[in-house]
Amino acid sequence: MSLRIVFMGTPAFAVPPLEALASSEHDIVAVVSQPDRPSGRKMKVTPTPVHSAAERLGLPHHQPEKIRTEAYLEWLSGLHPDLYVTAAYGRILTPQILSIPKYGCLNIHASLLPKHRGASPVNASIIQGDTRTGITLMLTEEGMDTGDILYQESIPIPEDMDAGQLSDQLSLLGARRIVPVIDAWVSGTLHPVPQDHSLATNTKPMNRTDGKIDWTLAATDIHNLVRGTTPWPGAFTWMDGKRVKIHHSRVAHDLSNQTAVSGVRPGTVLDTCPACIRVACGHDSVLEILNLQAEACKRLDARECFHNFHPGAVFGEE
Repeated sequence: MSLRIVFMGTPAFAVPPLEALASSEHDIVAVVSQPDRPSGRKMKVTPTPVHSAAERLGLPHHQPEKIRTEAYLEWLSGLHPDLYVTAAYGRILTPQILSIPKYGCLNIHASLLPKHRGASPVNASIIQGDTRTGITLMLTEEGMDTGDILYQESIPIPEDMDAGQLSDQLSLLGARRIVPVIDAWVSGTLHPVPQDHSLATNTKPMNRTDGKIDWTLAATDIHNLVRGTTPWPGAFTWMDGKRVKIHHSRVAHDLSNQTAVSGVRPGTVLDTCPACIRVACGHDSVLEILNLQAEACKRLDARECFHNFHPGAVFGEE
């Protein structure tokens, strides 16, 4: 059965599911994303990834500034949708909006709900040291990611994978599952399962200060912060009054041949080599910096700039 679908999404995460729906038998009657915003150093207005994808796919596209208006409700009703599909749209749909389609609203969420509800599930799963995550295809209700679950699938999180890479992987997984789940839902062969709200955890939108490194934490926690804030907002620290962003790191596990860590101030450069810059962290642990970017400079591998970071120098506050 071909459904009339309104797709709502904004960032790159939502593009593969949109493409999967566009290649299915279903009819995408409208694509909705948040308005285009200024971005980059020049603050140039840039189309959202979903906006660009909709144009490329030849799909009608809409970017309302406000969705809590009678005009928007009338516009949606006039489309006669059977189903909404949402993926990182970034706005909470009102009960009036949700009541329009016959089969409700199916959302693709990048975590194993009820864990990591909210705006930044991918970042949170890595920062908090989860070893597995996944996708949840759920029915949307008024609450934030509180609706009944139609489908979940779990995948491992490799210890060197960052948030951008994990988001891409989960997006592709959602794209592979969205059409079969829709078909099973509308045919009545897939039944929703309520979430256990007592197990719920919540995430907040990331901001630029969330990547600030606290060197008193264990190296594993700092490494997870680096991975979980890459590519945005990025993990950062300071040295000699200059901001330094760390793009890639690893935890040093074999300390037998390294400078003694016990009693060393966290954030102190222990030693350097062409491969990495070793930094003392809390709990007598060591982080190896593999790729970094000093303020007003380009991104460099450690082997390109290790000579600028001498043993005894200290990363820390501004």
